[in-house]
Amino acid sequence: SILDPRLSCSLTLMSASSLAFLPAPLRPTDDDWAKMLAAHVHLGTKNLDNKMIPYIWKRRSDGLYIINLAKTWEKLMLAARIVVAIENPADVCVISARPYGQRAVLKFGQYTGANYMAGRYTPGTFTNQIQQQFQEPRLLVITDPRTDSQPLKESSFVNIPTVAFCDTDSPLRFVDVAIPANNKGKQSIGLLYWLMAREVLRLRNVIPRQHPWDIMVDMFFYRDPEEAEKDAEAAEEKAIEAPGAADAFAGVAPGGFGEVPAAGAEWSQPGTQEWGAAPAAGQEWGAGDATAAAPGTWDQPAGFGGQ
Repeated sequence: SILDPRLSCSLTLMSASSLAFLPAPLRPTDDDWAKMLAAHVHLGTKNLDNKMIPYIWKRRSDGLYIINLAKTWEKLMLAARIVVAIENPADVCVISARPYGQRAVLKFGQYTGANYMAGRYTPGTFTNQIQQQFQEPRLLVITDPRTDSQPLKESSFVNIPTVAFCDTDSPLRFVDVAIPANNKGKQSIGLLYWLMAREVLRLRNVIPRQHPWDIMVDMFFYRDPEEAEKDAEAAEEKAIEAPGAADAFAGVAPGGFGEVPAAGAEWSQPGTQEWGAAPAAGQEWGAGDATAAAPGTWDQPAGFGGQ
């Protein structure tokens, strides 16, 4: 299984040897290893690019390649230090054309101050100066070199360094820093951006290393719009069925809204006559209004009855 204790033990031994040169604050904790295993960051594909061989640990019996998580962590720390080296956070551009990464890049830009592009990339954004959305970033971070091939190619024209999350079958052409990881799962993409954003804020001394980040990793995960609508509808139904909503009008007597008190009277005092009462015997509807109207008013003009 994915969370096999033997696999976890092997990864721990493998990381201990390759991450021994890192300072103690930069080393991953057991919780970080557990998160990456649970999010399937280490699972690659059945295809392997020639330049991704150094990042592969082994191959499973079903043909799936396993990524070395120690290499993933090393490249994550390197990418975070590169992002912090940019003086203006807005000069960092984060792009994701893949739907699973659009929420992650939005949250990464929100917490780190980077510029983000979610969805379709407009060709010429980095090369066409006449274009209204023309940008000149100093660093580019992409989610997938294959789906984000257009900004990756344009970055090579204008000499923009590029950081990319690369799977086992991803091409590494024009990529300066490749972070080996699963870039096809929504949990994996969200966790990778969450880890890099947390490390960037730690290096900027925004959050302390001794305490966990108060932002949950779920905030970086992709959410299906239909599921979000269903959750909103369920929350509304629960609010309607709550006992407090039914007791809001418990003290109102039946028919209490149909009585109008007289001027100067209390609202709790009952009215002298109800709206639904029948007129007196021999009296027509509206007769009281006609007799109360004075001659010469708009209701009865003077001299009208004598003609």
